[in-house]
Amino acid sequence: MKSPLLNLQKEIYFNTARSSGKGGQHVNKTESKVELHFPVNASRLLNSEQKNKINEKLKNYINEQGELILYSQESRSQLQNKEICLEKFFVLLEKCLKNQKKRIPTRISKSTKERRLKDKKRRAEVKKWRGKFSE
Repeated sequence: MKSPLLNLQKEIYFNTARSSGKGGQHVNKTESKVELHFPVNASRLLNSEQKNKINEKLKNYINEQGELILYSQESRSQLQNKEICLEKFFVLLEKCLKNQKKRIPTRISKSTKERRLKDKKRRAEVKKWRGKFSE
């Protein structure tokens, strides 16, 4: 994890809830599900360009209040779920804020073009000779 992203932990807050699924009595009485909330637009550590990128690329994770929300209920432990949430958060942000390289278009080689045209002419000849002959 990059150090500038680690500073974002100060702006994150967590909510806990009862987890769904298997687990019996343990699930019914403990709040092991963890929700991570990060107010994107209110962040003082991100510049406007970064905020726009996050709002655009991660719009499925952002609610009406402009908070990025992630949750985890994979583990029976609240602490482990919190760590999983943080890891997901930093991976998502790194992927989102990473600058993508521009694609450099490649050229088709001269020999490839010639081979394609030669094959095309050969196919045309074969098809031409399939017709009926008049005597």
